[in-house]
Formats: sequence, structure tokens, C-alpha cells
Amino acid sequence: MDIYNPVWTSQSAGSHESMPCGGGDIGLNVWVEKDDVLFYISRSGSFDENNTLLKSGRVRLRLTPNPFRDNDFSQTLNLSDGKVIIRGGTTAIEVWVDVHNPIIHVEVNSKEKVETEVFYENWRYKDRLVRKGEGNQNSYKWALPEKLFTKSDIIEVEKEAVCFYHRNSSPTIFDVTVSQQGLDSVKNRFFNPLENLISGGKLWGDNLKYSHTGYGTYMDTDYQFWSLKSKKPASGHRICVALHTAQEEGIDDWKKALDRISRQADVLSAKQTAQKWWQDYWERSYIIIDKDRKGSEAWKTGRNYQLFRYMLGCNAYGAYPTKFNGGLFTFDPVFVDSTQAFTPDYRKWGGGTFTAQNQRLVYFPMLKSGDFDMMGAQFDFYLRILRNAEIRSQSYWGHDGACFTEQMENFGLPNPSEYGWKRPDYFDKGIEYNAWLEYQWDTVLEFCLMILETNAYNNSDITRYIPFIESCLTFFDEHYTRLAKRRGAKSLDENGHLVLYPGTACETYKMAYNATPTVAALTVVLERLVALDNHPVDKEKWEGMLSRIPPITTRVMDGRELIAPARLWERVNNVESPQLYPVFPWRLYGIGKKDIHLAINTYLYDPDMLKFRSHVGWKQDNIFAACLGLTDEAKRLTLLKMADGPFRFPAFWGPGFDWTPDHNWGGSGMIGLQEMLVQTVDDKIYLFPAWPKEWNVHFKLHLSGNTIVEAELVNGKLGKLNVSPSHRLKDVINMIGDR
Repeated sequence: MDIYNPVWTSQSAGSHESMPCGGGDIGLNVWVEKDDVLFYISRSGSFDENNTLLKSGRVRLRLTPNPFRDNDFSQTLNLSDGKVIIRGGTTAIEVWVDVHNPIIHVEVNSKEKVETEVFYENWRYKDRLVRKGEGNQNSYKWALPEKLFTKSDIIEVEKEAVCFYHRNSSPTIFDVTVSQQGLDSVKNRFFNPLENLISGGKLWGDNLKYSHTGYGTYMDTDYQFWSLKSKKPASGHRICVALHTAQEEGIDDWKKALDRISRQADVLSAKQTAQKWWQDYWERSYIIIDKDRKGSEAWKTGRNYQLFRYMLGCNAYGAYPTKFNGGLFTFDPVFVDSTQAFTPDYRKWGGGTFTAQNQRLVYFPMLKSGDFDMMGAQFDFYLRILRNAEIRSQSYWGHDGACFTEQMENFGLPNPSEYGWKRPDYFDKGIEYNAWLEYQWDTVLEFCLMILETNAYNNSDITRYIPFIESCLTFFDEHYTRLAKRRGAKSLDENGHLVLYPGTACETYKMAYNATPTVAALTVVLERLVALDNHPVDKEKWEGMLSRIPPITTRVMDGRELIAPARLWERVNNVESPQLYPVFPWRLYGIGKKDIHLAINTYLYDPDMLKFRSHVGWKQDNIFAACLGLTDEAKRLTLLKMADGPFRFPAFWGPGFDWTPDHNWGGSGMIGLQEMLVQTVDDKIYLFPAWPKEWNVHFKLHLSGNTIVEAELVNGKLGKLNVSPSHRLKDVINMIGDR
């Protein structure tokens, strides 16, 4: 990984020129500005009353004498060890995070004795009025109630340490949403992740004592600081920040738990253990392109794949999944959009709001990268809110099954502003009154597929997730049967199939009849569930439902047969391409499968697909091209998507359609690159199905059947090829020779 380490030899102009660092479930933005070392602190699950994903503050380190004099400076992200190293003169500063305990470490080592001053900086030292436009960071979005505040944190000086925390008070957005959506009668049955939630931590050092407090302004935001100064000059200094997020009735219990966590900072083996975790992480999988042509477009593509995978690894074990709209690495928003002069807590599309279409692209690449242990955060997110989604179905429609909407809160109900504050009285209370999101509830089936894939790839025991998958399927069966019976005397069409109406093909083809992605999703999840062995599945029941799923609709345009987005639809509302969801993620068409020409025709000739084609953000054209073996297209779009982003750190893409760093931009780029290298169909392994011959590559990726493929292509020829288990070597089809 050392060939990909970003190395900066000049200081940064602001937080937008920061470098990611992290581990476990903590993300830091680290940069050096005007001779001060700074970093923002983010931790998974730190939501406030309004469902803003709060940062836990900013730390500033100042050394005397200044080690960066005479322009002697470097800042390096050491990928192999997962740490940032800052050097100036004879001084080195290492910043790293314990992967297994929520503790940040800063180590200063110098050949001369230096004094340190550490500032804990917090802009929530007071209640802050949420300004017009700022509501996008929370669940109110554009519909801010009058005088909505981000509540203040508590900051205390304790035994030469600074303790800081945000304690949610009632009511929260949970209470508001439940009431808005007419569910007060079942409120006491709901899982509520915001009640009594406390997030924060404490900062201390081996050689620090409290000095003073004061005020300042960084960018557009005023803050209060608490200063800790070294007791005496020394050649070595250690600074720690321990974090704790939990739902606790009282602050005393939270502080006791924080103290227990803090004691783990003294474990001598922690650094070695964290570095070993990162080294194993890099050995698990990789894609290295044109390693001898450093700086070329292809080389950058491989580097940026690794840099983004590093960012994903920083939330390997989060209580909540990595968010598509910035993950743990957002920075001062004015650098993304000059009109958004808000606090560092700001991001568009909410903090505790999860958009399924976007989240899926963050987690699908973890299958081929072999990062199965990191996928649990996304799966468990759904498991926690399963009961809430089932109560919702029973309350509104009187039938079973879990209804998961597209823009959904971390407690399983639709985002209140997307649900609609000004709804007609006659409108179905279970439907989002929103032109983009109405009837979009099939994306959850992609997470069902991911769960099933972890079993196929890694033989993971998914027993505890089976009720979730079955509940999602039950919703579609019972809900669309109910709707048909309300329209007429028959619950099925003339062919004995469910009538999936009204539905939607993504956010694009609205009020759809038998939307193609829904049909594909139900078909594949049911087939995979029925085929599952060694898990408690009612196969007869699900075989019956599978027989009721309608076929995918095709259409003829200019004499060519194409996959249609649905059988019928009323309007086009967005710019997605659900016509090819049967290619990815559902893999009903593709290399090695029959009727691939239908999908290729759709890619090449569908007028909407041509109009919507792009590499930006969550666009999937690069994935479709790779899955269909369209090498030139896959190469062209991948070079665009995986090129350096607009910020100093190359993998800080966006904002695209969302925010920066755009994690569904990076995720879709990873998926496309993986698919260019290797694909599986049944028991066949297709090697280099969409890979340009002129790109040298060395890769190691995971496939279904507990299979790992490591291969090297040099000057258009296959070099190294290792397949584990070895008996699967016979299944490999090297497609590079066909071009």
C-alpha cells in the first residue's frame, strides 16, 4: 500500500484540505493550518434531538518551538498502519485510532524538548438557532419549525482533562414523527434510538494541565475553547481522546463507562493491534493498476479505489452504517457550497436519515473486497427497526410484513418532511406524499440480497436475518394482494401473477405497473431464499409466492427489443436507469447468461438511458457497462468516476447529487472496477470480462463459494493466477484472450 500513501509537503488552507484518519467507528479530518495541527472528531451513531449527526468537536495542537519553521513540513497518510504522520524539523506527530476501543491517540516525538498546548474547541457551547437552509443537516430538512435549536453540549474540566458530551432531551424528532404519522397509539411499542442518547468523550494527556478558556472563530462559526498546556517541556508527549455514545438514564453511568474506556488508552499493545488490523485489511483484497506508471490515469484509478476503501474501513465496526452523504469525513460546508455557511455539523440529506438507494452502493463492494465483517452495521440497522416497520404495516393496512420506505429515519419511519407536512386528509397514511418517493419500498430487497450473498460468499450464518428477509417479502405479497382486492374481485391477473401497482421504478418511472426493478428483486430474493440450505426457511410458502411474480417486461424500439422500466408508468420524475437493474444488482442478464442482447440493446439504444448517462455520484452506468462486457465504455466511465475529486484528498468526491465526500460515488466506482476484473455465473469464473488489455493489474478479490482469486495481467498477458480453493481453477474462463 505504500505506493498509494498521500504525501503533502505544504500545509493546508482549511479543513477542506484535510486527510482522513480513523478506525473502528471513528473518523478524523486531520490537517495542519498556520502551524497548528487540527482534527475534527466524528463517531458513528452520535445523533442529537433533531437527528443531526454531530461531530464531537475539534482538537488543535500547538507546539513550542514551532517545528514547521523554514517550510520543513510533510503530512502522510500511512495506509498500511492506518495513521497520519506529520513531520517538521526533528519532530514527528502521529495520529491514529484504536480499532477495537474508541480512543484517539496523538503522539509527539522530538529530538528537542517542546511544549505542547492542546485546545478542545466546541461550537455547541451554546444553543444555536437552526437557520434557513441549515435544516438539511437534520430530519426537518426544508420544513423547519419556528425557533428550532441545536441544543448545547456540556463541557467540564475534570482532573486535568476536558469532558464534553451532548445529552438528548425530550421531545426529539422521534416524538414529532410518530405524532405526525398518526402512530401515537402504538408509540410505546417502537424502538427509539434517540431517547436519552449521550454522545461525547474526554481529552487528556500524560503531561497536561488545565490552562484557560476563551473564544474564537473558525471559518463561519464561533466556538469556545478549553486549553490544556504541558506541565514541562519534553521530547515526548501523548494526548488521548476517549469517546462514548450510549443511551443512559443518568449521566453518572455514562461517565463511569467513559472512565472504563479511557483506561484502555494505557494498553501497550493497542497500537500494534490496530496496525495489525489494518495490515490484515489490506492483505484481504486489493486492486493495483499500472504500478510502474505512477501518476497515470489508470494508476490513479487504482490508488483512489484503495483510498476510498480506507475511508470505509474507518467505520468497520460502527453502531450505524457508513452514511452515503459524507460518512465520518464531512468538513466545513462553505468549502463545498459557498452559500452553505453553517457549522461543521452540516451535511445535506440528513444525519439520522438513511436513503436506501444510496446506502446500497456503499455496501455492495464489500462483498468482493471480502469485508464481510463490516457489513453487519448495515444489516443490523434494518434488524433493529424491523419491528417498527411491521407495526407500521399493521397500523395502516392491517396486514403483516415490514414496510421500509426509501427516505427513512434511524427508527424506521419515513423522514417527516418527505412524508409530507401538508397532506390531503384522503391520502393513504402509509404512503409518503412525495412525487419522488411515493410507493418506493423495494430497495430493502437489495439489502436482503446482500445478506444472502454473505452466506454464498463466506458461508456466513444468516439465521438471525431470515425473519427480516421473510418479513420484507411478506409485505409485498400481502400489500399488493390487498390493493388488488380493493380494486376488484380478483387478487391476481389472468396469468395468476401479482399486480404490482401502484409502484415505482426507482424515483424515475412513477405510478408504475410491474416495475422492472421490483419484479427482478422479488424474483431473485425468492429464488435465493428457496435455494438456501441449513437455514430455517418455509420453502413451500416462498415457492408459492415465486410462482406469482410477473415476468420482466420488454419493448421494441426502432426494431430492437429492450428491457422496459415497467409494464406501464404515468410519468418520468428523475434520472435513474432502472431498466438495467436486472443486470445489476439482480444479475438476471449479463456475461454468460441468455438474452444478454436485450440488456446490451437497452444500454446502447434506450433513449432515456442515453439522456441520463453520467459518471457523477450514484450513477451506475460504469457498473452496467462492466457487467455487460462493454470494455471501452467501462474504461471510459471508470476513468471519469475514479479520477481525483475536486479536493486535496483525491477520494473526497462530490458533492454530486448529495454531499462531500460522496460515498455512493466511491462505492459505485469500486463496484464497477471489481466487475471489470472478475464476474461469476453459476460455477463459472469470468476473468477480465471488461478489462482493457493495456492496463497492467494485480488484484485479489472474493467470490461466491468461499473463493478468492488473485491474478496479475502484464502487457496483455495473464501472469500470476491463484485460485482458492484450488479445485475452482478449472472454472476460470480467461476472457482477455477473446479481445
